[in-house]
Amino acid sequence: MKIGIDIRNIGKKRTGDEVVFFNLTKNLALIDSENEYELFTDISDEETLKIIRRDLGLENKNNFEIISLETTNRFSWNFWTLATYLRKNPVDVYLTQYITPFFIPKKIKIITIIHDISFNFFPQFIRFSDLFFLKTLIPLSIKRADKVIGVSKFTRDEIMKYYKTDLSKTDFIYNAVSEEFFQLAEGTKSISREDISNVRKKYALPDKFILYIGTLQPRKNLSSLIEAFSFLNEKDRCGAKLVIAGGKSHNYDERIDTATDASKLKEKIYFPGFIEEKDKAVVMAAAEIFVFPSLYEGFGIPILEAMSVGVSVIASDIAPHREIADGSASFFNPNTPGELTENLRTLLASKVSRSKYTLNGKTQVKKFSWQKTAEKMKVIFENLVKK
Repeated sequence: MKIGIDIRNIGKKRTGDEVVFFNLTKNLALIDSENEYELFTDISDEETLKIIRRDLGLENKNNFEIISLETTNRFSWNFWTLATYLRKNPVDVYLTQYITPFFIPKKIKIITIIHDISFNFFPQFIRFSDLFFLKTLIPLSIKRADKVIGVSKFTRDEIMKYYKTDLSKTDFIYNAVSEEFFQLAEGTKSISREDISNVRKKYALPDKFILYIGTLQPRKNLSSLIEAFSFLNEKDRCGAKLVIAGGKSHNYDERIDTATDASKLKEKIYFPGFIEEKDKAVVMAAAEIFVFPSLYEGFGIPILEAMSVGVSVIASDIAPHREIADGSASFFNPNTPGELTENLRTLLASKVSRSKYTLNGKTQVKKFSWQKTAEKMKVIFENLVKK
């Protein structure tokens, strides 16, 4: 087979979706020496491409080729630049996310990964221009796709229910943690005190803190986390600070600023900005508790990452979090900040409670593997081409 993969997000600091395509591609390279892969990107800088090739482990993989297709913007790339290339140089299967390319031969089988469909349930959190494209193009993309993949059973079921797709056209693959995090969970790699000391200095982190890492979008519900933290400190004076890590990029939630300004504990809330991928595990290991308070998710990789380094997790009680965390996290109603406050109070006060979640979490992480996910995706490729 000749398989094309859209890797435009790799190297763009896009957090979740970049992590998925990076690890999926890297593990396909590890397990598949038979099929040909063309990896499409809009990056043209040779030094950046060299780094991507190295990080994906492609230096001795003759069946993997990175193809750079320059364009003026992401829409023309998908609808014109890539389509023009594929009409002249067709592949058997093309893997992308969300929006499928149009105007390409029907004989090319298209797979689209949909990480979540939160925009259908929380449209008030999406910019009008983005919502218009999502509402218009996602249904068309699902119709054109030969296979639609969710990143959890929950997401697959949401896609089937909302877009009325057949079970035969849908499937799911699980996300997982990177190799570094998996090694930390297994105990074959460790984080030293010196490592933690270095990231504290680099990001100006406090000694004792509650942590969130991820995008700063409205559905992440970070204003409720700030409110819950304020309740905790007003009553308990717990000594812990709050660290909210992530860049103020696309679709930033302005309510974060409002909640921070309204808090009497503004000086105890830290915003270190984007955390480099190479530092993420150490930053997580430095935390007392990791909190993931989202109103809606498709999966929730940071939950597994925090478990990998032995940090207790508090997560919002939503279906995908239950699916991946099982009994390994403390859950709370995401619409009730006071409930999150109680969970924080309990875990901060009890090493025994934290230890229980730490032990369960390290076991839970091992159920998810990018290699297993890559193997399942390879089977999906093969079954599509057979049709």
